[in-house]
Amino acid sequence: MEKHNYKLLTAYDGTRYYGWERQPGKPMTIQGKLEDVLSKMTGEEVEVIGAGRTDAGVHARGMVANARLMTDRSPEEIRDYMNRYLPEDICVQEVKKASDRFHSRYNAIGKTYRYTCYVGGGKPVFDRRYVYALDGLPDIEKMRTAAGYLMGTHDFKSFCHNPRMKKSTIRKVDQIQIQRDQDYLTLTYHGTGFLQYMVRIMTGTLLEVGFGERAPESMEELLAAKDRSLAGATAPPQGLCLMQVDYGG
Repeated sequence: MEKHNYKLLTAYDGTRYYGWERQPGKPMTIQGKLEDVLSKMTGEEVEVIGAGRTDAGVHARGMVANARLMTDRSPEEIRDYMNRYLPEDICVQEVKKASDRFHSRYNAIGKTYRYTCYVGGGKPVFDRRYVYALDGLPDIEKMRTAAGYLMGTHDFKSFCHNPRMKKSTIRKVDQIQIQRDQDYLTLTYHGTGFLQYMVRIMTGTLLEVGFGERAPESMEELLAAKDRSLAGATAPPQGLCLMQVDYGG
């Protein structure tokens, strides 16, 4: 029996977790839970590599990961075993054999995130873990105008939470869709990749535009400034969900 590389498609409710990435002294991480179950299944230590590192409280419907496993179980049997032992707020939707060269993070060419706001009356009692409840309805047209300045390839340092980021902060965001459907306002972002808290900071900034706290045109200055302190508040984590990870081929 030899090790094979497997691609895992996973969904999770991130409410009670410290995020995706395994951290010392914090057992409640998505990566940690997946690794615990696979290590139990194979009888040896397993590393699960994720396509990204969602933050504490952030959800995913389409997180892709990969792991090298020594097992004689079929992909379907691996999936069923994992779902039997994983907590009820994590689900492995699909397991497939992948090429030895497949790497969920390095091979990813795009990601889609969706941020959901509640703009209805009353309280979103049953959705409170998955939406950001706003006080009123922002001006969606102004938000769309501002979003137009953020699309394209830019240095997004003003939208990066990590002030000591040594790697490039240049990213390409090729789509920002802002839609209202009755009581819900969604901001859907697609890009080649995103910096730490980047989607949440962009959302907080666009909402400030929508509520008249800054002009749509100020996005140009904000990008040029490369200064996080000039951008808007970081929108809370529960409204954010990783929807899809794109791969070529």
